[in-house]
Amino acid sequence: MNTEERQLADVLHRITPEPPRPVTVEQVAYRLVSEPRLGRESRFGREQRPSRGRGRAWAPVMAAAAVIVIAGTSAGVAVLASSHNSPSPSGGAPSSSSASSAPASSSPSGTQSPAQQTTPATPIVGGPWGAELIDRQMFTQGSLVSGDGSLYAYGTGVLARIDPATGAIAATAPYNPPLPNPPVIVGNAVWVVWSNSGGEVVLHGYNAQTLAPTSSVMVPATGRVADSASNVLTSGPDGDLYVAAGVSVIAVNPDNGQLVQRIFLTAGTAGSVAVSPDGGTLYVGVTPSSGGFKVLVYDLANHTVVNESTLRGTESGANLIATSGGVWGTTGVGMSEWTWFAPGGDLTMAVRIGEGAGAGFASLPSYSGGVVWVGGSHTLICASPADGRILDTATLPTDHSVVEYFSSPAVAGSHPYSSYQDDAARLSGLVRMTPPAACSGSLSS
Repeated sequence: MNTEERQLADVLHRITPEPPRPVTVEQVAYRLVSEPRLGRESRFGREQRPSRGRGRAWAPVMAAAAVIVIAGTSAGVAVLASSHNSPSPSGGAPSSSSASSAPASSSPSGTQSPAQQTTPATPIVGGPWGAELIDRQMFTQGSLVSGDGSLYAYGTGVLARIDPATGAIAATAPYNPPLPNPPVIVGNAVWVVWSNSGGEVVLHGYNAQTLAPTSSVMVPATGRVADSASNVLTSGPDGDLYVAAGVSVIAVNPDNGQLVQRIFLTAGTAGSVAVSPDGGTLYVGVTPSSGGFKVLVYDLANHTVVNESTLRGTESGANLIATSGGVWGTTGVGMSEWTWFAPGGDLTMAVRIGEGAGAGFASLPSYSGGVVWVGGSHTLICASPADGRILDTATLPTDHSVVEYFSSPAVAGSHPYSSYQDDAARLSGLVRMTPPAACSGSLSS
């Protein structure tokens, strides 16, 4: 090409510029979370996000959620649950009294999140057991659990899988919990309560790695389900799911959605369920028509009641978990929620564990890594699952006299992890800790 030809080519290029390059959903999502935001310096010396207020539901600001919103708008993704009383998925209603599986297509698709920039681990001043902030996602209180090498929790409108090494979101699926109930991990599946109303409970299952929907199960209740309930779904060591279903508890095979057994209650409506680690005992929390809170203890081998007792001095109870020594739960709400332990499920012998929580935070028990954990806004405790004995207590810090909140931990690998909130610094995130020897339980090295 001679000089005149090159000059002509340059003129034509300026007149007809190259077309704009496409922008991917991932690039837009990354830009949303990477764009600088106005804020004030915290005691960590980093810019903070504004607080959305207190309560159990915290709105997460993360790239994974941005991907869902953008992708859903462009592709017309239908989200099945738009409120806390979501309708049953299409095709999920059974024609008989047994539980049945609905097509997986009735659930929204899971979303693999793009690689994210993670926050460098930052020590929390005065934090328990070497606590360090590893990421600044926000999650619903009491929803953090571990399983299959990952952490799982709820954000606003999503179920999230979290990489414990970095705290980054690895996958998400659209989800709105209708009541307090952490995800339940069974094998390579994650189960959640999709809806709990009227005469049925709808469960959704997701692949534990991708959070792609795998199945949906409708469990018919006997009578109406409890209006106020928590932990209505749990699992046993046999892999079955146990569901509080009106005046009965139903065991379901998650592989095929078939009803395994139905246990009718002797009093009240089931509001919370837990199964002992050996699979021999079922604990059911009920509120009788006469008032108060009662725990029914069933021998699962023959479906007989071996004990029933009432929690003294309170009208409420919830959030049951079972260990080798008995059952744990909570009482009170709002500014005065605290955890109790009942040896053998006998509430007449129940003892208070920890100092609870205030300022609208939750103090819930969790059983992870071989010990029981109780978080809150005053202390963080690990306790023996055999007898409820407190093994170690850490006093939680305050920020300029404002409480800091640590949820009950979930253990992954050799570390317990906790959701964290500091309202004074307008800071929330995921915290990693190194437990003392007393709290090691069955942690791997």
